[in-house]
Amino acid sequence: MTQPWIIATPWGTVRLEVAIAAAAALLLIALLAWWWRRRTARRLVDADGREAAARDRAAVARGAATPARLSSFERIRLGLGKTREGFLGRLAPVLGRRHLDQDALQDIEAALLGADVGAGMTTRLIARIEHDPESSPRDVLAREIKTILTSANREPNGLTAKPRVIMVVGVNGVGKTTTIGKLAARYVAAGKSVMLVAADTFRAAAIEQLGVWAERTGATLVRQQHGADPGAVVYDGIRAAIARGTDVVFVDTAGRLHTKSNLMDELRKVRRVIGRELPGAPHETLLVLDAVTGQNGLAQARAFLQSLEVDGIVLTKLDGTAKGGIVIAIAGELAIPIRYVGVGERVDDLRDFDPDEFVSALFASPGDTQNP
Repeated sequence: MTQPWIIATPWGTVRLEVAIAAAAALLLIALLAWWWRRRTARRLVDADGREAAARDRAAVARGAATPARLSSFERIRLGLGKTREGFLGRLAPVLGRRHLDQDALQDIEAALLGADVGAGMTTRLIARIEHDPESSPRDVLAREIKTILTSANREPNGLTAKPRVIMVVGVNGVGKTTTIGKLAARYVAAGKSVMLVAADTFRAAAIEQLGVWAERTGATLVRQQHGADPGAVVYDGIRAAIARGTDVVFVDTAGRLHTKSNLMDELRKVRRVIGRELPGAPHETLLVLDAVTGQNGLAQARAFLQSLEVDGIVLTKLDGTAKGGIVIAIAGELAIPIRYVGVGERVDDLRDFDPDEFVSALFASPGDTQNP
């Protein structure tokens, strides 16, 4: 009788056919795990489109223009709808007055705090109203909010650098990867070559989701396996971008490690690797915050600022909250420019932040469809 083939393993000797069957089973499990991660990532990206369609239908039902024809101002106006209704809705009779009693001032103060403008900025705005009794509170607020937002603005760094490296940070769940995908789509549409570096190696879903965005936008993706050293991924990405003459590089980063200290150490390491391989980079570090979290988002921003240089804020989900005053709190208390705001799930609903447009949309009347 023919003797069965026997092979040695770290766990002892086994028959060859058993070893082959076990290897095949492991390969099948690995393929299924890869397929499931890919499917999950695609569902996350596809959800953007479904939610966008639902928001568009709601906008049309409210009497807005066809979504494809919405102007930038109209998108911001619709995105600020909840904030405007909550803030201006109950204060409409008060904001047009010239002379206010103490009760009216307290109502304005409560509305500002309720919109997450923050205690410091609320005190400043109320003081301006009190010191300008000849102007209506609406005019004073609009003028002062515009001053706060404009004073925080400054030109982005490294606009002429090639490759221009943009590092994107923020806690998990705020929309970092989706923001990168939308910005990549914008740059590709403008004729720029874009590379996405998947340095959030602690979440396999983040790598897969960034891969889906790379496919859809035509961007190049640099990645390694789940659990790889983020610094090594960034090293590969920067070297590849230099060699290929890539215009723009987006570096996705981890949003949660075991402790806040570990997270910041990891982000500082990523910055060092970028700067070592490309002096002067990253040219811009964007912090992504979820507008729905309100003052908690402000606390997140302070935590990042203690450890990192942050050049600009991306505020997502502004259309999903009645607390859009967080924009004012961030600009006024942190003096960091807000680069982009998310006012919907469509790719083009990540808008450049314009202080004039924001203030006009915040104080717009229901029928306004153009920036005054």
